[in-house]
Amino acid sequence: MGTNIRWPNKVREIQSNHFDSTVWNDFNFRDDDIVIGTYAKSGTTWMQQIVSQLLFDGEEGLNVAEMSPWIDLRVPPREEKLGALEAQRHRRFVKTHLPVDALEFSQKAKYLYIARDGRDVMWSMYNHHANGNEAYYALLNDTPGRVGPPLPRCDLPVAEYFRRWLDQDGYPWWSFWENVLSWWEIRDLPNVLLVHFANLRKDMPGEMRRIAEYLDIPINEAIWETIVRQCTFEYMKNNADLVAPLGGSVWEGGGKTFINKGTNGRWRETLTLGDVANYERTALEQLGDECAHWLATGEMA
Repeated sequence: MGTNIRWPNKVREIQSNHFDSTVWNDFNFRDDDIVIGTYAKSGTTWMQQIVSQLLFDGEEGLNVAEMSPWIDLRVPPREEKLGALEAQRHRRFVKTHLPVDALEFSQKAKYLYIARDGRDVMWSMYNHHANGNEAYYALLNDTPGRVGPPLPRCDLPVAEYFRRWLDQDGYPWWSFWENVLSWWEIRDLPNVLLVHFANLRKDMPGEMRRIAEYLDIPINEAIWETIVRQCTFEYMKNNADLVAPLGGSVWEGGGKTFINKGTNGRWRETLTLGDVANYERTALEQLGDECAHWLATGEMA
């Protein structure tokens, strides 16, 4: 790749009840690694399923959550997580919810970033948070090594939950705007591909072909329909315990709770016109016109 490219550098660590970005300092990249980045609840699991189906030619019964761990989640211990990845002999695909400047960035790995309108993200995140069980809170808050405050319980109706998240820059999770903007700013790198949740919903087969071409994965046309079918929301919902983190064990209702609706626009029935205007104004201020438009629509200028 070109020598005049300005490659990202890691400039900080992020540690919290969820994150331990220091694990990336010990990750041994392979040249064909695939890193799936998102803010969270933006289509991460969907993208993992798509990549797994492309890599493994439509194989059924893949434990995608186990094969493709969230690297910077602080549990399980890094030795366990990194050891399992080192033992993998297939092409590896992992996920991250970090902004770019908290990652060790490989010039040879391929990066896929999937984004989604923040209002849809929060409706999905609310379901995720509200249905966490006792094991969920124990894992995040009581496992030794936590930095900062524990994750609080979900104690607000969804609209209030959204307003607090927007007003407090991602509370109780992490900043949405810095995550999206950090990936948007490297969109022209030769080993980065941006994908939008809305475009996947509108034309999943077309987007899957674009992803396969970018990842240099040849498509087996004889089983293409099977590959596509096994990336649908319905298929994932029916096989939720294989694709949901920890087999869905930390949510009431299991994996089917984690793989919730897969739809956009639910916020339209609840948010006021003032809420919508506040969100859209904040998006413009934080991201600029071009990125804010892409985030809302999936359309690039």
